[in-house]
Amino acid sequence: MKKRILIVDDEPNVRLGYRITLETEGFDVCEANGADEALEALAARRFDLAILDMRMPEMDGLDLLAKMRAEHLDTPTVIITAYGDVPHAVRAMKLGAIDFLQKPLTPEMLRRITNDVIVRHAPPTPERDDFYTHLFSAKRHINLRDFAAVREHLIRALEINPKSPEALNLTGVFMEMREEYEKAKKYYGHAISIDKNYEPAQQNMRRIFELFNFGSSNEPFNLGS
Repeated sequence: MKKRILIVDDEPNVRLGYRITLETEGFDVCEANGADEALEALAARRFDLAILDMRMPEMDGLDLLAKMRAEHLDTPTVIITAYGDVPHAVRAMKLGAIDFLQKPLTPEMLRRITNDVIVRHAPPTPERDDFYTHLFSAKRHINLRDFAAVREHLIRALEINPKSPEALNLTGVFMEMREEYEKAKKYYGHAISIDKNYEPAQQNMRRIFELFNFGSSNEPFNLGS
């Protein structure tokens, strides 16, 4: 059965571009031009993924996501934003969205993140006690807002591979989501000390530096690949 995706954006040309990209990948794509239409669609049918634009009239993407969660609609969600500052990112993560895409958005970026989220939320198989399974599971449980499980998987991932920049970076993101910024900086710093070229941790460290020294940042969380 085809995976079903809902695109929510008030710009018809943007929705068309996303639809073309995703339909060529074999997805069943539906569209909504705003929050009310999206909520009707989500209540009527099951979707494997919702792609929400951050900035829409009447109700923005994060308010729509909050409304979805209040109505017990736990559809995995990707936020598309040109703004992506830290307060928005923290709020989105608490609502189970850790996947951000920044405009301008390429078809390759959209395909990559869509496939990643779909795979992450496939019917679970018995979990193996290996590094990538725990890292993958941590991301999935953030989507599901099961933060106790997130912590357990991140701890185990770092027990298995304590020198993984990706795991250290994701743990920093999780700490930042909990507003434990000093701990977040520590994990980002560890990731950078292991691999000075690991760009996701560098971006996240820059954003925290800007947040506390110069005011709001314009970068969302970078989870890495």
